[in-house]
Amino acid sequence: MAPPQHQNYGKADVIVVGAGFSGLAAATRLVSAGKSVIVLEARDRVGGKVYDKKAANGALFELGAAYIGPCQDRILALAAELGIGTHLNYSVGQSVYYNAGSRVTYDAGNLPIGADGLQQLGEAVQAIDSMALKVDAREPWSHHEARSWDSVTLASWIQSRITDANAYKVFQASIRALMSAEPEDLSLLQFVTYVGRAGNERNPGNLARLMGTTDGAQERRLVGGTQLIALRLAEKLGNQVIKLRSPVTRIDLQDGVYDVSGANFHARSTSVVMALAPPLATRITYSPPLPAGRDQMSQRMPMGSLGKAIATYDRPFWRDEGLNGHAVGINGCTVQTTFDASPNDGTSGAIIGFLEANVMRRLDSASEEDIQKLVVEDFVNFFGPKARNVKEWIIFRWDLEEYSRGGHFAICPPNVMTQFGKTIRERVGNLYFAGTEASPYWAGFMEGAIRAGESAADQICQADPETTTTSSKL
Repeated sequence: MAPPQHQNYGKADVIVVGAGFSGLAAATRLVSAGKSVIVLEARDRVGGKVYDKKAANGALFELGAAYIGPCQDRILALAAELGIGTHLNYSVGQSVYYNAGSRVTYDAGNLPIGADGLQQLGEAVQAIDSMALKVDAREPWSHHEARSWDSVTLASWIQSRITDANAYKVFQASIRALMSAEPEDLSLLQFVTYVGRAGNERNPGNLARLMGTTDGAQERRLVGGTQLIALRLAEKLGNQVIKLRSPVTRIDLQDGVYDVSGANFHARSTSVVMALAPPLATRITYSPPLPAGRDQMSQRMPMGSLGKAIATYDRPFWRDEGLNGHAVGINGCTVQTTFDASPNDGTSGAIIGFLEANVMRRLDSASEEDIQKLVVEDFVNFFGPKARNVKEWIIFRWDLEEYSRGGHFAICPPNVMTQFGKTIRERVGNLYFAGTEASPYWAGFMEGAIRAGESAADQICQADPETTTTSSKL
């Protein structure tokens, strides 16, 4: 087979690396400001860690980011601008709590773990919310207790607060669901910051909004799937702007011009937006090299570990029993969190089970058949024998995706945020860094990705309000 022909994508004012929500948001704002833009995307699709897939019955499922909620202003506004509606995430009825063979149904807010366990959980949540209220969402590392909070893992802090075994397991499961990581992986400061950023400029973040369905971050889904936002933004930008199957491997700066290249292409610009997670951005070769602080930060921020197992059914049978499809499973469960993922019209049923943190890491090398066998047993334990009548399985592991290598965002172990936190948004020359991790609000969410991309675009426009395509440098 002949090698692929080398392509010259030409020159533009700005090159955006990555066509996820952050890169598309940056490109859209730059084009609106009159800049010429080239977007380079490694995959054969747009959306990044937002990816929807149709099942055999025609139902559409979000394999990546799926939910939106209050205080997520930019994604709600963008959806409205693009003519994309929303619908409530199904939450009518009771949830299931499953613990080592014991199954109990419960109403929201009344987790059946006993009075002592509930009190300890409540006190831990109150303490986290109190710390989150104190930090500056933009510069959490500047708080006078930041170094102390960044010197311990979240696990150490939880263990000092929660002695009830079941309450501890429930909190642990909640952290895995929120962070795609183990509490042992995380700095206490990062989690406090994550909670504090679950708001906006007018409303400070809190755990209830972060974890909740009604009035929370899981409140709504988008009609037509979340990837529809990326598809419509890409359609507006056009094929002349977006270049798929173009993984960037080098960025060379010479005489004020960036030559951005891959195995079979190159393009040139005077500014570049890196709309990638830190550990992925550091895989690119830079000449001259990035500052040591930037590289050190990226080396210390691994991706979380996340997958989804979706089982489709003829109908959402659990609703007949007054269940909402949400389950919490501890002590021996492969799946610790589920949601009802059925189409909004209820014409068929679907349960989504999250594979998170150490569980996902153990299953990275498992076959899909083995995963299905494990997950279906959990679903049967949660929702009864009818859960065994699966029509189709969709298994998706973000850890195995070449251009993601995990999800849903990059995490910070101890001694990262206080040492390198401010680095994440600092430009290097005319290299600007976006990606959801760089957002002061909703970092780790689609909202954060959009905010970070738009912020990078605004910085470029402020630094160079005039277009530069005709510059003799290019």
